This record gives sequence, structure tokens and C-alpha cells, in this order.
Amino acid sequence: MIELIWAIPLIPFLGFVIVGLLRDKFPNPLISIIGCGVILISFLLSCGVFKEVYAARQLGEDGIFIKEIFNWFTVGNFSVDIKFLVDPLSSIMLLIITGVGFLIHLYSACYMAGDPGFGKYFAYLNLFVFFMLLLVLGSNYLVMFIGWEGVGLCSYLLIGFWYKNSTYAKAAKKAFVMNRIGDLGFLIAMFFILFNFGTLEYGAVFTEAGKLPMGDITLLTITLLLFVAATGKSAQIPLFTWLPDAMAGPTPVSALIHAATMVTAGIYMIARSNIMFTLSPVTMQIIAIIGIATALIAAFIAITQNDIKKVLAYSTVSQLGYMFLGLGVGAFTGAFFHVLTHAFFKALLFLGAGSVIHAMSNDQDMRSMGGLKKFMPITYVTMLLGTIAIAGIPPLSGFFSKDEILAHAFVANPVYWVLGLLGALCTAFYMFRLLYLTFFGEFRGTAEQKHHLHESPWQMTVPLIVLAVLSVVGGLLNIPEALGGGHWLANFLSPVFKQTNAIVEPFHMEHSTEFILMGASAVGAIVMAIFAYNKYVKKNDIPLADADAPSTGLYNLSYQKLYIDQIYNTLFVRPLNALSKFLLRIVELSGIDGIVNGIGDMFVSSGKGIRQLQSGHVGFYIFMMVIGVIAIMLYGLFTV
Repeated sequence: MIELIWAIPLIPFLGFVIVGLLRDKFPNPLISIIGCGVILISFLLSCGVFKEVYAARQLGEDGIFIKEIFNWFTVGNFSVDIKFLVDPLSSIMLLIITGVGFLIHLYSACYMAGDPGFGKYFAYLNLFVFFMLLLVLGSNYLVMFIGWEGVGLCSYLLIGFWYKNSTYAKAAKKAFVMNRIGDLGFLIAMFFILFNFGTLEYGAVFTEAGKLPMGDITLLTITLLLFVAATGKSAQIPLFTWLPDAMAGPTPVSALIHAATMVTAGIYMIARSNIMFTLSPVTMQIIAIIGIATALIAAFIAITQNDIKKVLAYSTVSQLGYMFLGLGVGAFTGAFFHVLTHAFFKALLFLGAGSVIHAMSNDQDMRSMGGLKKFMPITYVTMLLGTIAIAGIPPLSGFFSKDEILAHAFVANPVYWVLGLLGALCTAFYMFRLLYLTFFGEFRGTAEQKHHLHESPWQMTVPLIVLAVLSVVGGLLNIPEALGGGHWLANFLSPVFKQTNAIVEPFHMEHSTEFILMGASAVGAIVMAIFAYNKYVKKNDIPLADADAPSTGLYNLSYQKLYIDQIYNTLFVRPLNALSKFLLRIVELSGIDGIVNGIGDMFVSSGKGIRQLQSGHVGFYIFMMVIGVIAIMLYGLFTV
């Protein structure tokens, strides 16, 4: 099956081409069959690839395969090949992208059924998956960069899918611009890698990087630039504000971006480059600090949001912060474990929110909801499981992955653990707040909305059920030794982190300490769930309307998202707009256009003047000829 690795990204690309070109000729059912079918085929191929990697690992081998597709170009001694790398890390990413991606495609077939851009939507969705597969399969930074840029383009197309709404179009533009800032870091990092190592191939780069001493300035520069790229793609401080605005796109797109594809790219890139980051302790410290700060700020904002999708969006930013905290303290497996479990429960929660929005006739304000569990029992139960999972309550998946990150954070610096625990408590509170406001109490919407409340069709509920099951059992992949597990995921991924494991102290924590940390985290999450129940169900403390909400204090600070967008507008957007207008009016219109048009006008005027000489009167021509002869004679007289 490894021989067919090229087909895994190619098939979704063919889906994009076919659906994109023939979308106006094909009926919607055929478009959805093609759009979903190509992802399903890629998923089945990915299962076959994973099976071979798994078999190799069972035999004690590394399970690493490199497949050359074709030579892209050669300049002198420098050659760039399109090669695909299949190893334990990329094989799991393939399953996440195509598996969760297929469920989101299936869900979309129903969710987007009435949209006039149905074919265009599926074409974009297939293209998104193609670029993400390219990103994780590349065996060098150049192929990764192509996929990196491609998912950025697709996010722009899908976030601004309903582009006639100017707010949505602005959200797409914001995502595009903020990602370009990070992408510049990636581009410069590639130049540094090429200049210092002479190649962009992972294997050769990591071998040479491993020979450099700890704290080497070259590695520090490269890793800082790569981290800048990761902050853009994975929405970390200061480049995180585009992700909540990305809610402008259709809800399944939010699920795809937030769970299975784009935002995980930064974590994947750092995990792939683990040896370079391990040898750059300063960068690791910065990553850990940025990660925990992002987790806390996003959780603080999520507490007061009333748009159901906005709560989930800030939740994603916060969970990504946890993953970066894990990377920063050297818990590469733990961070990737959280990528895996997060893909399950975040996709579930977004699709569940989409199911609610579908029933509420596109109303996303939780203040208008309430009491939906009796109308939408499947959506309620699955979202309940997703909420328990993300809140970190045992034994669901989020508990195990988040606990592994927090345990490593405790060993690295207990302050990280305290802050991480604080963020986890906030997570439990705002997620159960979302659940209670949506599904408990009395319905607060209009009579028209109540009349149309219903459970979603099977195309939407089946993905919810599958993702709910995965959210429940996903944590079994890496149960810690303290609970009788064998760290299966860590063992499976160990060839990817072989160089790092050879130079760092193995992680160790007394089981008694680990039990205390796990107990504190679990009890804290349950207490927050009870606190939220008491506030929003027993006391029916429904959030106030915007006009009645307090305009000062912590609530307002959280509700206004710390005024970060306003600060960015003041510091960057308005000055750049003013500079653009100056360049347009003074430099472009008055300067460049004035000079160019002036020269053109001069020649036009000259032509008009000279044209008068061609009057057609023979007498005038003879007169001019005489004048000419006289002028030549005078010239000869004065120059002899």
C-alpha cells in the first residue's frame, strides 16, 4: 500500500477538478457523492498505509518509508524532489485528516444542501484536504510549505464563502493577511536552513542539526522563525484573532479548520522538527510561555461569549495553547496526543453546534436557546460527551491527553502547571455553560423557531455519533503507567523523536504525585461543571442582552475580548490604511500617474501641433520648402 501513497492526496485533488469544472452541470446528489467519495477512498488508502507502518513497528522496525514521486527541478548540484514521507507521525495525521474529513464532508452534504454554491463548496473542501495531505506527507520543508500555503488559500476561500456579506469577506481577508505574516517567517526559515545545511530534506537537515551544540545561534534563529510561522497557522499570541472571526464560514468548515486540518499544522511542524527545537532551549521557553498565555487569555474570553460558535472558537485557541505548552516543555508526544483527541471532540462540538444552528434557523445566540435536549436528543447526548471530554473529566479522551501535558509542565516548572490548571478550570466552566444554556431550562427563542425545532437528519447525526464514540475511547491510545497503561502512542511514535530522546532526560514522575495532579485536575473540572449548573440551570442566570451588560469590570473585559481587535486596529490597521491612502493619492495619482500621464499628454499635444502642418495646400508646402532652403543656406553661411 505504501506504493500507492501518491494516490492519497491525488484523489481529493481530482475531486476538486471534477466538481469544480462540472459543478453547474452535475446535480447536487452527484456532487456530494464525488466530494465525499474521494475523501472516503483516501481514508481507506490511509488505513492501508497505517496498517503497514503499524506492522513494521510491531516487528521492531522504525516504520519509516520515503517514496520519490518526481524530480521537480535541478539547478547545478541543488535538486528538489517531490518525495513523500510515511512514518508513524504522518500515518496518524493521514487518518485524522481523511477520517474526520470524511465525516465532515458527509455532514456537509445535508447541511449545505440548499446553498446555491453547493458545488463550489465541495470543490473547495476537496482542495483543502489535498493541501493538508501534501503538508503532512512531504519529506522536505519545501513540499510542506506548498501545503502550508495551500491550506491558507483554501481557508480564505471557505471563510469568505458567503462573500456577498462584507463582514464575512473581511473575516476571510483578516485570516489571509495574518497567516501571511507567519508564512513570511516560514519562508525566511527555509532560506536559513538551505544556507546552513545545503538541503531542505528532513533527514539530512535533522542529521546535521543534531551535530550542533545545545543553544546554537543558527538553530535558535531557525526555530524562532518557524515558531513565528506556527503562531500564524495555529493561532497563538499575537496572531490568534483571525481564528474566532473564521466563524464567518459555514459551520462544517469551522469543524474542518479547527479540528482536522489547518490549525494543527503548526504543532505538526514543530513536532516534525523536534530535534532542532530541543537543541534551542530559549525557543522552547518562549513556546511554553506563549502557549500558556494563549490558553489562559482565550479561556478568559470564552467565559462570557454568547455566540455558540465563538465559544468553541476561543476554546480551540485555548486548547492549541495547551498543545504549545506541551511542545515547549518537551512533551512532543503529549502535544500530539492532544492534537489527536482534540480532533475528535472539537469536530464533534462544532458539528453539534451546526446541528443546533440548523434547528434554530441560523440563530447562533445561546440566549435565544434553552431546553433543546428534548427536541434534539442525539445532538444533546453527543455534545454532552464532547463537553466532558474537552473539560478533562475522566475517563474520556481529553482527560488523558491534557493530563499528560500538565504532568510534563509540572516537572518543567510548577508555575506552568498551576496556570494550566487554572485554564482547565475555565475550560470546564465555559463548556458546561454552553451546554446548559443550549440544552437545559425553558426554550427562549421565538414561537416560529420553536415550531421548527427538530433533530437533524441521519447524514448529520451519524458523524456526531462516530465522533462521540472516538471522543470517549480516544484516550485509551496513551494511558499512563500510573493507571496501568503502556504509553502505546509514545512507543509507536518513538522513531520520530529518536534524536530528541537520545539527548534529554527521560520523563519521570512518582505515581503518587501523578495521582495527586490528576485528582486535582479532575475534581476541579467536576466542581466547575457543578458551579455552572447551579448558576445557569438552578438559578436560571441567563446572560444579559448587550445593551444591559455591564460596561466595566472583568465581565466587560472578557466580553470585549480584551479589546485586542481595537488595539490592533489602532496600532496597525488604521496607520496602514492611512499610509495606503497617502501612497494612493500622493505617490500613485499625483506622482507616478502625474509623470506618466504628463509625458503622454506632451506627445499627444505635440502630435496635434505637428499635424497642422499636413494641411494639403500645395502653396503652403512650397512656402515651407523655401523657408527650409533659406534656413539651410543660412546655416551653411554661418558654419563655413
